[in-house]
Amino acid sequence: MAGVEHYRMSLDPAIQKLGNMTTNRHKYFRWTPRTARITFMYAVVVPAILGTIAYTTDGKYDFRVKRKGDLISEF
Repeated sequence: MAGVEHYRMSLDPAIQKLGNMTTNRHKYFRWTPRTARITFMYAVVVPAILGTIAYTTDGKYDFRVKRKGDLISEF
């Protein structure tokens, strides 16, 4: 198997372009209504929903020292 270096990959122009685009994405980012909506959803709405669920179920369930036949919910 002489003559071919198997550990090297040939450079695919599409992969190179994708890597360059990913590296320089911050240079081409633009706030549009769609990106603002997505950012608002992930920065405000999702944490608010998770916080509400956590606040309403705080102390309701006790997972420590439960035996067969015991209920998980405290009230």
